[in-house]
Amino acid sequence: MAALGGSVARRYARAMFEVAVAQGKPAEFGDQIDTIARLFQGSSELRQTLSNPVFKDAEKRRILEAMLGQALVVGPVRSFLLLLLERGRFVSLPAIARAYREMADAHAGQVRATITSASPLDPLALDRLRQALERRTGKKVLVETAVDPDLIGGVVARVGDLVLDGSVRARLGELRQKLLN
Repeated sequence: MAALGGSVARRYARAMFEVAVAQGKPAEFGDQIDTIARLFQGSSELRQTLSNPVFKDAEKRRILEAMLGQALVVGPVRSFLLLLLERGRFVSLPAIARAYREMADAHAGQVRATITSASPLDPLALDRLRQALERRTGKKVLVETAVDPDLIGGVVARVGDLVLDGSVRARLGELRQKLLN
């Protein structure tokens, strides 16, 4: 089964998020959903088993329940994940988890940013970048880092749809375009 479209994933995420807010646990529920989504994404065997119609529904449920027990996922999140499996939607858990995380971040007044650099940044530089992004977005910024040696130098910051490219690679590309024109 193909992954759910974005709007359907958002509807599932919205339903779970509303339950989480009503119980005052949006972050806790989000962490549990993220944990299971990462386990699912990280295991090709698990993906194949839970999405393959050759395996009986009872066997898939037994596997998922064992995984939820090990990850200490209980209550509404457990019920939600079992519902996804029952409806043949478990393959879309990563998209649902992303949509949920966006809702939880917006609810908490924060955004996630990915800062990519040619080599690891020192903590002081990373903190200055985070502060600059917070001034730009007006929200608390949660920073994830990545290293891409192809950048040569500088950084690329992605916050949602906003991309701030201060890399040497981008500057060289701009210079190349100017020289060709």
